[in-house]
Amino acid sequence: MREAVLSDGIVTLSPLRLDDVDAHLTGEDELLVRWLNGGPETRENVETYFRHCRDQWDTAGPLRAFGIRAGAGRTLAGTIDLRFAEDCLDPGQVNIAYGLYPPWRGRGLATRSVLLVSRYAASEGGEEAVIQVDPENLRSGAVARRAGFTHTGRTRTKDGTWFDRYVRDLRTDAPAV
Repeated sequence: MREAVLSDGIVTLSPLRLDDVDAHLTGEDELLVRWLNGGPETRENVETYFRHCRDQWDTAGPLRAFGIRAGAGRTLAGTIDLRFAEDCLDPGQVNIAYGLYPPWRGRGLATRSVLLVSRYAASEGGEEAVIQVDPENLRSGAVARRAGFTHTGRTRTKDGTWFDRYVRDLRTDAPAV
């Protein structure tokens, strides 16, 4: 499968690389651990995951993991991934998960990234995007709403975790940033 590089002129999304590991570990904070990672990461775990992400690109697997890059040097500002297959998804749905490192929050980069990755998902056959957010993560819910997602209710996972679920039809045009 051909790698995708997506950009709107402000933010660029490109596949995660092993040379992103240091920046990722440096950028991880308590909010990323709480809302996205599920626990502090180790170099070994991050390298293993980034290799898995690379393999998914190479084999056209269901995961497309991107680095969110910003600024003149395309500095790694966070990550965003698409999952075209998960237990909680219906056929045609794709899950979007994202997180920004502290210096990059509050600049609209997450919303721009969700819009870019939503367009990519649609081009790859996705019909509906899903964002699942911990109900206490108000900022992430706001990103989903700004990107044109609609809150459809609260769902509970098999392990008892509650998520606010946001969905967006990918067959229609995305809202402007």
